[in-house]
Amino acid sequence: MIPSYYPELDETCYRQVLENGLTVAVVKRKGFTKKLAYFITDYGAIHTDFTFEGREYHAPAGMAHYLEHKLFDMPGGRDVSAEFAAMGAMTNAFTSYDLTAYYFSCTENFHECLKLLLEFVSTPYFTEESVEKERGIIDQEIGMNQDAPDSVIFENLMVSMFEKHPIRIPILGTSQTIREITAQTLHICHRAFYTPGNMLLCVVGDVEPEEVTALARQMLGSEKKEVGKKQPLPQESMTTAEKETCRIMEVAMPMFNLAFKCEPLGLGDEAIRREMVADLAAEALFGESSELYLRLYEEGLIDSSFGGGFETIDGCAMLMCSGDSDMPEHVRTAILEQAERIAAEGIEEAAFLRMKRSALGRRIRQLDSFDGTCFRVCAYHFSGFDYFRFPEVYRSIEKEEIRKFIADIVTADRSCLSVIRPVEEK
Repeated sequence: MIPSYYPELDETCYRQVLENGLTVAVVKRKGFTKKLAYFITDYGAIHTDFTFEGREYHAPAGMAHYLEHKLFDMPGGRDVSAEFAAMGAMTNAFTSYDLTAYYFSCTENFHECLKLLLEFVSTPYFTEESVEKERGIIDQEIGMNQDAPDSVIFENLMVSMFEKHPIRIPILGTSQTIREITAQTLHICHRAFYTPGNMLLCVVGDVEPEEVTALARQMLGSEKKEVGKKQPLPQESMTTAEKETCRIMEVAMPMFNLAFKCEPLGLGDEAIRREMVADLAAEALFGESSELYLRLYEEGLIDSSFGGGFETIDGCAMLMCSGDSDMPEHVRTAILEQAERIAAEGIEEAAFLRMKRSALGRRIRQLDSFDGTCFRVCAYHFSGFDYFRFPEVYRSIEKEEIRKFIADIVTADRSCLSVIRPVEEK
């Protein structure tokens, strides 16, 4: 494996692409007993349309999440979670809009745990009976999400912001779409996207990189297989479909999500630079040390639940903030007015340098977390960027880029406000 050392972060990452197309990354953490492994596929909830083996497919919404659930089934009735627990390890998985990840952490039996991770994720075992049984479980999960204010407020926001992008559909799918999922469709999607050339294995801990690649070769073989080709995601107007959406639910006080629609970032260094510019713009506009945050807090328009940042998903992006407020419309107005001031006057040099130091320090501190490090290495890999290079990107950003981003993006026509109000306000 090829080591890369990052002196500013004191991190070493070993990387290699195996004969079967799998990328392996090992972040060496000497002296730590904890070991963590992520096995991630570049396939998520929004990737429903694709071509594979000469045919076009449209997968039902919720397919990626359904597949995540079913991969924990193994032939012979084996219980994957129980096998990990018996080795003293914790395992879990999650599906996002554009990724699916399987992972474990342990302090002992690392090699055996890694073998099991690679085995169960690459072993599709779906029977019609087990698929039908899982349908009821996932349908219950969908129902719970529909009663969860945090999920409802975000999903309503996506439906109101976007006209065509599949982010409009919940990651879990709907009670209707999951009824279209069969053992056959699960097999097709697994063959298309759970192939080594579409996946990344990342390990963080005091392990030998060559032993990790040897185990990957042993468990996955050397054959390079076809990868499903995702169809291009629909292009969106930068004007939001609706400006506001509201729902009445059992909540203590009004909740809101406010977002501003951004152009998709794409891949590579320039895309990541734009992401970090947007990250700094969020800090300048409504970060905890910003003028606006302090003023809104003092006026009682926001509380400690308020926060924001930049979100990017395959084919779309948004600058977003959220929190509890009795007057979310006033918060939106205040943010738009502050954006106009920044666009006209710019950002003071001292404040800009302070923001850059704060943002850089926050990212460096996140590397203390094994999970945070592992996930970011994986996510940025699929964006075509070496995550450990983020310090050089931050240093190169100029304050005019922040001003221009806010001037272009934080406007009324790009905005959408999603609110949940208490029942008594109806």
